Formats: sequence, C-alpha cells, structure tokens
Amino acid sequence: MQLSNPPGRPTLADTLRQRRQRLAERVQFPVALWSGRSASRNFPANVHPFRASSHFLYFAGLPIANAAVRLEAGRLELFMDAATAADRLWHGEATGRDQVAAAIGAAAAYPLSHLADRLDGAATIPVMETATRQQQAAWLKRELPAAKALQAIDQQLASAIVELRLIHDELAIAEMRRAAAVTVKAHRAGMQATLGTTTEAEIRAAMEAVITAHNMSTAYSSIVTVQGEVLHNNAYDHAIQPGDLLLADVGAETESGWASDVTRSWPATGRFSPTQRDIYDLVLAAHDACIQAAQPGIEYRDLHLTAAQVLAAGLVDLDILRGTVEQLVEQDAHALFFPHGIGHLLGLDVHDMEDLGDLAGYAAGRSRSERFGLGYLRLDRPLQAGMVVTIEPGFYQVPALLHDPERRRQYQDQVNWERLAQFADLRGIRIEDDVLITPTGAEILTQDLPTAADQIEALVSGD
Repeated sequence: MQLSNPPGRPTLADTLRQRRQRLAERVQFPVALWSGRSASRNFPANVHPFRASSHFLYFAGLPIANAAVRLEAGRLELFMDAATAADRLWHGEATGRDQVAAAIGAAAAYPLSHLADRLDGAATIPVMETATRQQQAAWLKRELPAAKALQAIDQQLASAIVELRLIHDELAIAEMRRAAAVTVKAHRAGMQATLGTTTEAEIRAAMEAVITAHNMSTAYSSIVTVQGEVLHNNAYDHAIQPGDLLLADVGAETESGWASDVTRSWPATGRFSPTQRDIYDLVLAAHDACIQAAQPGIEYRDLHLTAAQVLAAGLVDLDILRGTVEQLVEQDAHALFFPHGIGHLLGLDVHDMEDLGDLAGYAAGRSRSERFGLGYLRLDRPLQAGMVVTIEPGFYQVPALLHDPERRRQYQDQVNWERLAQFADLRGIRIEDDVLITPTGAEILTQDLPTAADQIEALVSGD
C-alpha cells in the first residue's frame, strides 16, 4: 500500500479533505461507504484480486480491503481491523490502522465492528461484492436495492457523488495521466511485438507485461483480437494470419484505481490493405472530428452524431451506403457498422460510475433512446471543463447485424451488399483516446500514441 505522495502533486490528505468538504456542502446527513473485500474463487483462502469500491476510493484514497469510512460535516472516520497473527503469518506485516488514518486525514480510527453503532440516519452506496453488501444491509437495518431503485436518502447521496465525480480535481487528473502514459507504452509494446508472434495471447502478454512492470493492473479485461467485430472479445487463442487486423483495447489502472482506456487497430503484417486503409482512415476522420469539436457546452450526444455523419458520408463515398448523409443517419443505417456509442465517462471506473445505472451518464430528465443508432449511448450530457471522456468510433462487420433477415430487408436500399463484400478482409476497427475537457477545448491524454495509419504501420514493421 503506497502512502507517500509523489513530488509536485497535491497531497492525498488535502485532496480527500477537499472532496469530503464538497460532499458536506451537498448532503446534511451522515454517509457510510464500504471498500468491499476479495471474493473467493473456489475455496475461502483462494481469492480473486481485490478491487476497492470506487466510491470508497474517491473519499478514502487507498485500496484498503474490508474497511469503511463514515463522513459527516466534512469529518472522516476510518473503520478497519488490525491484522491478525494469521494475516501477518501468511501475508506479512500490514500498514497499521493509525498510519492509514493519518495518511488519509481521518479524524479518528476504530475497528470495523464499531461502525454498526454509528449508522443512524446514514446513507450509503451498495457495493457490488455480495458478502459486504449483505453486511451493509444488516448494519443499516434496511434493504439495498439495485441502482435504479435506491432508497431516497441513498439516491440523494448518489446524485451528490455524481456531481462531484463528474469534474475531476488535480490529483485525479494527475493519476489518469499516469495511467495514460503506461497505457501508451503498453500499446507500443503490442505493436512492436506483433511480427514475432503467432497468437493473440502473445501480444496481450507483451502489453500487459508493461502494465505489470509499472505496478499497475488492467482497468478491465483486455481485448486483443483478430475478431474485432466481437465488441467485448476476451478470447486470446486465435492464430494470427497474414492479412489480419489486430484490435487491442487495453488500459492501465493506477494503484489508487484511476483508469485509462485506449484502443488501436493495426495490420498483423505491418501494412494495411487498400480496403483496410480506406476504412481505417474513415474511422480516424470520425475520431478527429469529434475531438476537434469537443469543448465545454457541447452535447456529447452531438459528438456521437458527428461521428455517425462522418462515417455515413465516407461510406457513401466508398459506395457501401447509398442515400444522403442526413437520411442515412436518421434511419440509423450507419449503426449497422457503428452500433455502440462514441464513448463514455472515464475516472475511477473505466465506465465511470455505471454502477449507478444512467444517473451519471444521463443528465436529469434524459433517458436512453429506443433508436437503433442511439440506444447504446453511455453518455448524454453537455461537456464541462474537468470531465474526462473517451472518443472511440469504429467500423465493424458483425454477423448478428449484417446477416439478420429483418435488418437486411430494412436496409436493402441503403446498403450496397455486393460492394461491402469487397471489404471482407476487415472485421473490426476502433480508434479510442482519453480526452480531458479543458476550459477552451480538449486535451488528448493519450496523444503520445499515434493514430495516423502510416505511423501505425511504422510502429508494427519497425521502420
């Protein structure tokens, strides 16, 4: 557990103090947040890697297992148990409760069980891990329903936390810069390893080795695949053949939980085919147009539609789609090839705060569209300075969409199916960067990783 503060950054204790003071300005009741614990794999002592609840991390700052904090009027109390003799035998000496309390600026520290008597009128956010969630419910003496049905006091807390976490403070942005820098190195390593590998697993290993070497973890299950049309592909056993495109969606997470999320697509041989290059350049044009348009006050939904329009126009130019750009986007014809949203919030979670449903992603009074081309949009808010979002347009040939008889009938006049068949050597392309909204525009946190096709080819081929 790292307690020291890197030079030149706001101290952890000062940042946490500011966060809880801002929370106190928004809620007038006590708040209890649990960190959670490791879930067992197949017997109690064999556990999955621990990941603290992000809401706990935001106010406590350190990934402490089986702990909780109580917040009231800007004051933080820490509740955690001291290490037992068995803990010290098997896991070594642990940072003591008082030392942790001092590092995070806690006013007091107690054993975890003492929290049970300090919960009258307290609000909470349910954790995802089952055993701790059951403890929360038992100690609060009430049920903890899913995010869409939170009790009134918990809903007030969730809304206040969303308001705070949407706009990142200096320490949060510094942590995301760290994650982004390691992620850039990991992607470079994956590209440079490609010519000497035969399976996806080897490229994944090269990328995740960089993340591990920086004492970080992956922010989500890595996607490293020649089957880029499988949007959440977590298989790594496919052989890499000449002419394949690799799609790698890999991001690092810092020790304190802050995430990066980056995707690049590159040719296995180091050279795009003409058809692959045409689509790659089109996806890149959509990516660049969205980032150029991003600034405070711009609706994120409009960025999604910008990407849709750029993609539709390019597909018309390539004779894959037929019709006017406006009509094609209104009819969601572009969504046959770009079914997901343009991106999402980024922070302590790779899809930040999605444990709260759409509360964070959708502004008050807004809800998900039933349209084919908008239903998977994860963020529908005006952008604000201090927000971090991803921009990730793509082009995919998903059999479940393109071979669906109903969709074939619906878009029989809009899609030139014979022309599309000439692009069979590409299955999926996505280009994704992490973007900080600034007072005057946008900064690409992952800008040190090239996106231009020529530069990608050079990284892979070693030219």
